[in-house]
Amino acid sequence: MTHVTQAGLPDDIPAQLLIAGAWRDGERGSADVHNPATGQVIARVADAGVADGLAALTAAAEAQPGWGRTPARQRAELLRRAFDVVTARAEDLAGVMTLEMGKPLTEARGEVAYAAEFLRWFAEEAPRVSGYYRPSPEGTLRQLVTKRPVGPCLLITPWNFPLAMATRKVAPALAAGCTVVLRPAMLTPLTSLLFAKILTDCGVPPGVVNVVTAQQHDVTDAIIADPRLRKLSFTGSTKVGRTLLRQAADNVLNCSMELGGNAPLIVFDDADLDQAVQGTMLAKLRNMGEACTAANRLLVHESVADEFGRRLAQMFGSLTIGNGLVDGSDIGPLITEQARADIHALVTSAQQAGARVLTGGQIIPGSGYFYPPTVLAGVPRDAAILNEEIFGPVAAISTFATEDEVVARANATSVGLAGYVFTKDVKRILRLAERLEVGMIGVNQGLISNAAAPFGGIKQSGLGREGSHEGIEEYLETVYVALPDPY
Repeated sequence: MTHVTQAGLPDDIPAQLLIAGAWRDGERGSADVHNPATGQVIARVADAGVADGLAALTAAAEAQPGWGRTPARQRAELLRRAFDVVTARAEDLAGVMTLEMGKPLTEARGEVAYAAEFLRWFAEEAPRVSGYYRPSPEGTLRQLVTKRPVGPCLLITPWNFPLAMATRKVAPALAAGCTVVLRPAMLTPLTSLLFAKILTDCGVPPGVVNVVTAQQHDVTDAIIADPRLRKLSFTGSTKVGRTLLRQAADNVLNCSMELGGNAPLIVFDDADLDQAVQGTMLAKLRNMGEACTAANRLLVHESVADEFGRRLAQMFGSLTIGNGLVDGSDIGPLITEQARADIHALVTSAQQAGARVLTGGQIIPGSGYFYPPTVLAGVPRDAAILNEEIFGPVAAISTFATEDEVVARANATSVGLAGYVFTKDVKRILRLAERLEVGMIGVNQGLISNAAAPFGGIKQSGLGREGSHEGIEEYLETVYVALPDPY
């Protein structure tokens, strides 16, 4: 039976590093974990050094041959057990996420359900990895093509979805037969540590999953530089992703990168405005706007912009802001005080450029890093808030007149992760599906993530896909065997 600590955390969350199946202290001591709703310290976790990171990689490298030979059905059954335990412990995991990250408990429960689906999905994908056998076109030989695990992986996850980002990487890696070193964000390490304990309790062999919590980047630098590492998967900012890609180039690492976004949300003059407002709420305020898929630029047809802005501001203004553990809270705190200051600076800059505040726009005094849901209208197209990833609960509305104009504006960015379109015109939907330079498009809806769908972007939003059947391919190598003609 699980009990809770004074801070409200389950008492079985490890505070140490997981290396070769054992929990151990970090060579650099420990680091504080804060609750962004109060600013208070809720836990301390191990702070790894370079030697710890390399020890974790050693454990993964040594476990790789055995895990790679483990029958796919056994790997699948282990992931299915993990799905069952994560689902059974949904309240524990949701509570941990709310305490260390700030999202309302209702949203945290939704993340647990979403995260668990990656375990179930890739449990089903593990036995489906296949190759093929065929004659060459000339008939002179036979081509045997097989798949095998790429090898030890370094998985670096962000703070905003601490469970879903862990399962979205760990599950396909294990399903493919790869061992991993998981390096969670130090702002939200507790969820990953509890998830790792669940995996070990479910029977993951020692060394197959290792967890290194570290404040300094030299730990991951050393792992990336080691030739035993064969795969790097990172979710985070484009700026950090570029740095990691440069480091990975030295050993020509297989890389998956899920990087920043600047998602356009386009509302045409024929859109159902009630549907558009509700979809914008989901696309903008999920996770307090701290999501790479969040609608960043609201491009609304000039004929409906005033009414759309009025309805959106009314809905934003009706939301309850507060500690995510309190029933009825719709909007929790931002992750840090600096994050709040950066968002407020973008809002202030937009006002100075001529934007109007329809609701919100002021820092909430008191403890915690709260910022109200904010709607800005009449935002000039060259305003910084339309060209930088906001990562907060601010909806910036700018108008357009024609389809060609809005497509050009939507594509005028170096990133291309997600986009949203609200219209009743089916032909327009098909045109935009081909014209918008993004990897994912939501049509008349604001929630697009699903474990069975390929998640990822184009341009500087990243490389590769997570989820769907494409997700496991990221952790597999293709091997071609040329066989003699049997005749």
